[in-house]
Amino acid sequence: MEKKYFSLGSSQPGPFMKIIRIVFGLISIAVTIAWLILGPESMRSSGTFWITIGFLMLFGIAQIWTGFGKAVRFIEITQDSILLKKDSIFPTVVMNPGDISKVDIHPMKVVFRLKTNKNILLRFGSVYQETNETIKDELILFSDNNNIPFEIVEEKL
Repeated sequence: MEKKYFSLGSSQPGPFMKIIRIVFGLISIAVTIAWLILGPESMRSSGTFWITIGFLMLFGIAQIWTGFGKAVRFIEITQDSILLKKDSIFPTVVMNPGDISKVDIHPMKVVFRLKTNKNILLRFGSVYQETNETIKDELILFSDNNNIPFEIVEEKL
């Protein structure tokens, strides 16, 4: 089984958009620092000033983070492991076949039940139904190849 990579978000932006995001992030941080240095002393005592500074700084960091491709959500399935980045902030989770006790496949989510009694939930979006079905098929194949029990749960609305 070769490596299967699936994006869990919208399509990947091109290099031009990545550069634009990094530039906007740097501009936002530069404006924040300039406003801290040059801003009127009377405004610094208000809570609104610090909320604005915090927002601009976090926005700049988020733009740079996204521009470097660190906020991409994906699942990568190989013969030996599943790499899951379900959140744009938190690190990638690596699940080996020996770590997984069961896989529950629902119509709009997958629950990985680990042997440590921890559950990892992957929620699917409603836009890319074909990709969701392909991911489910690959997870069933992964479970079959690695002797991991799985259950397909049908939910009635």
